Amino acid sequence: MDQQPYQQPANAPQPTPSQQPTNPQQVPPDQSPQPATPPTSTSTSALGITGLVLGIIALLTSFLPIINNLAALLALLGLVLAIIGLVQVTRGKRSGKGISIAGIIVNVIAFIVVLGTQALFSAALDDALSTNSPTSIASSSSESQASSANDESANAPESFENLALGTAVELDNGMTVQVDAVQPGLANYNGAEVTGITVTYTNNGTSSQSFNVYDWKGEDAQGAQRSTTYYSEAENELNSGSLAAGGSVTGNVYFDGAISKAVYEQLISFDDEVISWTLA
Repeated sequence: MDQQPYQQPANAPQPTPSQQPTNPQQVPPDQSPQPATPPTSTSTSALGITGLVLGIIALLTSFLPIINNLAALLALLGLVLAIIGLVQVTRGKRSGKGISIAGIIVNVIAFIVVLGTQALFSAALDDALSTNSPTSIASSSSESQASSANDESANAPESFENLALGTAVELDNGMTVQVDAVQPGLANYNGAEVTGITVTYTNNGTSSQSFNVYDWKGEDAQGAQRSTTYYSEAENELNSGSLAAGGSVTGNVYFDGAISKAVYEQLISFDDEVISWTLA
């Protein structure tokens, strides 16, 4: 008798997924290898970048007078920030070592340029503002003054006040100035009294020098000093200009009222040395 193959009834319960046989080669999902996490990159040091930017600004402005005072402060601030940025990079907290080092170098250079530039400008300013410093009495038309000078001791300082007419004073820029003559009692267009003096500039230096009518003041017997005035009948009136090396210029300067002294004081100067001529 033939045996029929066993067939599972249609209404027989089906195995649940948990009852399905597992593949011994299959690895459970929770034990599968995880992909490697890429290392987190550190950001570039913001302090290093800021220090470099400040250094560039300081370097670009380090050649400008007055403004380079601010450039020095920017260079110092930029240097501090760049150093802090380099410390952060060294500790591994930030990247950008090259930027921080560049910031340090640029700020140091900017600060050095500021110091050098200020030294040059200071020396040039001192030269420009001290050109009326008297150095010696070049000549004198007064024999009495020459005799008086011979009586002074060799160590006594030379006086540049109350000089006689015709006495030339040499300045430290090579220029000599002198009062040649006085014209008292002149009458202006409105009848006011005017006093005129004749002055001479001689450039014994090697470069061009300036002369200015406003370098002169008239001092009256009470010590009041007056600037130049307009005189309607002026002749050969001194103006302002430049005098080439070896050149000379003579002109008249006029003051209101009666004056007893002519005073030379360069218009822009910090020198307090007084040069004066007695007109009596």
